[in-house]
Amino acid sequence: YYELLAVSPSASSADIKAAYHRALLVYHPDKRDSGSTTPTVDIGLLKQAFKTLYTPELRKEYDAARSASGKQHGPRPAQVVSLEEFEEGEGPDGTTWAYPCRCGGQYVVTEEMLDAGQHMVGCGSCSEAVWAGYELVEEENGVQDG
Repeated sequence: YYELLAVSPSASSADIKAAYHRALLVYHPDKRDSGSTTPTVDIGLLKQAFKTLYTPELRKEYDAARSASGKQHGPRPAQVVSLEEFEEGEGPDGTTWAYPCRCGGQYVVTEEMLDAGQHMVGCGSCSEAVWAGYELVEEENGVQDG
């Protein structure tokens, strides 16, 4: 809704009201020029955005939902890498697998991580992440083996 009304999340109620009125003038079918190239926006959606952001209680709920949805999505992997491509080694807690990152750092996977179902692995030197796991190999009879 913030993007729709072109206001920041820290905008005041007065800013939101002014942005809503500007948006109505830009998007309302009766106010548009016939040759306008401005995209069409549902006026009902504008009204809902205004009501949600202008009403303190609704805005608080909306902001909480936005924050929670952002936390639910983890990092997006740069690539999917089979553990067969990792170099196996021994670490203090058992077997480890290492794979080079393009920054010069390494992705390191431990047995403990795999046992816990953690396949998203971050580089130790940058913010890049890869998804590491076993590839499914399809045998001739069509049965998949992991």
